[in-house]
Amino acid sequence: MRVTTIHGTRDIRLEDRPAPTIDAPTDAIVKVVASCICGSDLWPYRGENQITAGDPIGHEMVGVVEEVGSAVTSFRPGDFVIVPFCHSDNTCPHCRAGMSSGCENVGITKGGQGEYAKVTQAEGSLVKTDGMPDESVIPSLLTLSDVMATGWHAAVAANVRPGSTAVVVGDGAVGLCGVLAAAQLGAERVVAMSRHEPRQKIATEFGATHLVAERGEDGEQQILDLTDGVGADAVLECVGTDQSMRTAFNIARPGSTVGFVGVPHGVELPVGRMFSRNVGLAGGMAPVRTYLPELLDLTMKGAINPGLVFDLTLPLDEVAEGYRAMDERRAIKVLLQP
Repeated sequence: MRVTTIHGTRDIRLEDRPAPTIDAPTDAIVKVVASCICGSDLWPYRGENQITAGDPIGHEMVGVVEEVGSAVTSFRPGDFVIVPFCHSDNTCPHCRAGMSSGCENVGITKGGQGEYAKVTQAEGSLVKTDGMPDESVIPSLLTLSDVMATGWHAAVAANVRPGSTAVVVGDGAVGLCGVLAAAQLGAERVVAMSRHEPRQKIATEFGATHLVAERGEDGEQQILDLTDGVGADAVLECVGTDQSMRTAFNIARPGSTVGFVGVPHGVELPVGRMFSRNVGLAGGMAPVRTYLPELLDLTMKGAINPGLVFDLTLPLDEVAEGYRAMDERRAIKVLLQP
């Protein structure tokens, strides 16, 4: 089968590799219908994360079940499924508490940017649709495997409430989904910190009531001006850099929470400010499976259309160009078709 592999900084290749096989009763093999490139894939692509040359890459996908292990009883070949990027058994104490990303048997989709992929805890992880979905909804279903659920997690972790003011730091696909989540959870004012017009447009479609293009101290002052000096009731940190985290804490009002889902790189927490202003930090790797039933329902009802974050669709053969487009910010998020 064809699968995307990474060999070094900005060295993405499409290679022929053996298809995955059932190795445990809890496994399933899924034929990929659509996959995509994640912002977190750019960290190793840019040389920020250590890699092993030749590793398969890609963790966001939807597809059709090809084969299941003997312990997988709720799914059968032909089912269209959403594959959470973090696999979970959905029965351990952490899963039952709603933190499926901390499952005692957690696994991660590997090689999702390919033709077939393995799900290691298929019974607890997969969520199927009612038959084969219309092609038009597949992009939105694909976001449920990661970015929409991750943006939702940021909003939940930040304790977005009806009538509140929520600020989203970051205008990548996760940040834009965070805007959509904050609006869905009832925030009266949703501020998107974005200086790129295409991203601002999507943020507005997703429910942003205000846009702040400035960064650093200028952007922070704009937020304070918007809130009469009070600060945000909830802040969604969707980048993962030290600058974005500093901004998040500088604009958070006393007693609020910063919900962080950006994979942290070089972040130093301002513990003194957190202590003196009673600002909390919550979040982390999103428990996708926990949120999937609600998000799938919202998507199929047409209440949300997170697939708008895809602004470039390419065949799998052109995956390297997809990485270049996202790296150079010519694309927000790239959808790949096998």
